[in-house]
Amino acid sequence: MRLARGADVRAEIEVRRSRFLTLLRRVDDEDAARALVADARSRYPDARHHCSAFVVDVAGANPVERSSDDGEPAGTAGMPMLEVLRGSGMSDVAAVVVRWFGGVKLGTGGLVRAYSDAVQAALDVAPVVRLERLDLWEVDLEHADAGRIEAELHGRGLTVQDVAYAATGVRVTVATDDGDALVSLLATLTSGAASPRRVGTTVVEHPR
Repeated sequence: MRLARGADVRAEIEVRRSRFLTLLRRVDDEDAARALVADARSRYPDARHHCSAFVVDVAGANPVERSSDDGEPAGTAGMPMLEVLRGSGMSDVAAVVVRWFGGVKLGTGGLVRAYSDAVQAALDVAPVVRLERLDLWEVDLEHADAGRIEAELHGRGLTVQDVAYAATGVRVTVATDDGDALVSLLATLTSGAASPRRVGTTVVEHPR
């Protein structure tokens, strides 16, 4: 699962007069995760702590996972935050919890609960997408047929990735997990004139 692209999630809780503001963002690499931490420090310089955790997928390797207590007692902030991210099944995600101290010490257990609850509060309101890997197919169509066929593809729930118009015709790119069905459908819609070809794969995001 991933956060929806472009979503900057915010959630705030209060524990014994301390404020905990969570910032949650989808990130594609470690640099982007660290940029969120820098952004939080810049926007909230008056806060005592800017604790963080992130999980970033790496192709062909284990995910990169990092956490920081940022001055809180060791193990009371960053690691509990990371555990909540792990438990959510989310990846390519960074969380920063900004804390304004309220004058009452929470103790080790209280801090662990507060930072965990702060991240969970943000996850509870975060827009989430499900990823699906599909085959990509291209088909070349006549201008006169392209609009009708594109509408048919949409109407049958297929994902049209791209429609490229040129002087010689229209190239439509479709993502599907059933290439045989697509070939059969296009043969029916074009009386056998269209011959789609598989050109690779793509990852499609679906709201959950």
